[in-house]
Amino acid sequence: MLTLVAILSGAPAAVAAAPAPLIWAFGDSLTAGYGLAPDQGFTARLQAALRDAGVPATVRNGGVAGDTAAQGRARLRWGLRGLGGAPDLVLVELGANDMLRGLPTAQTKANLDMILAELHARRIPVLLIGMRAAPNLGRDYVRAFDAMYPALAKTHGVPLYPFFLDGVAGHPRLIQADGLHPDAGGVDVIVRRLLPTLVRLTKRH
Repeated sequence: MLTLVAILSGAPAAVAAAPAPLIWAFGDSLTAGYGLAPDQGFTARLQAALRDAGVPATVRNGGVAGDTAAQGRARLRWGLRGLGGAPDLVLVELGANDMLRGLPTAQTKANLDMILAELHARRIPVLLIGMRAAPNLGRDYVRAFDAMYPALAKTHGVPLYPFFLDGVAGHPRLIQADGLHPDAGGVDVIVRRLLPTLVRLTKRH
């Protein structure tokens, strides 16, 4: 609507700029940027890549190293309050520590289910980011764990990015000395592969 001053002066009305999307990366050490300098971590590199792609998003780091799905669920509401407003998109990346500890997949699935249900109740869009089980955990465990993320995405009607470490797992030159976490080059691979999905989702919302 034109303001009275603009009408009387003949000046064009200013068009309010759309607010920059707020993305919350809610996860474990993979989103936290474990072992990396702040500007090399996942959230910093993702924010830079989105802005280079024309999406002026702010990506907030909600990763806590060592968190299981249960620990993530326990801090979800507190974390949302700390953002100062509802995010436009939450990246849910949890379950890797459950798998490394061999926790029952039913337990992990139940906690992720409650996280997704809480975000749905708040009308907050979600991208669920999956993990894959290590083969040494046995065929039955691997089958149940790997099936968990597609099932949850279907149940809650949310998009799924199947594997956070896609393009990095199995490539030692992209992994830190601990054999678990991506190095700076690995983070760049993850961000590059994830970027098209996030650009699409931010434009949709």
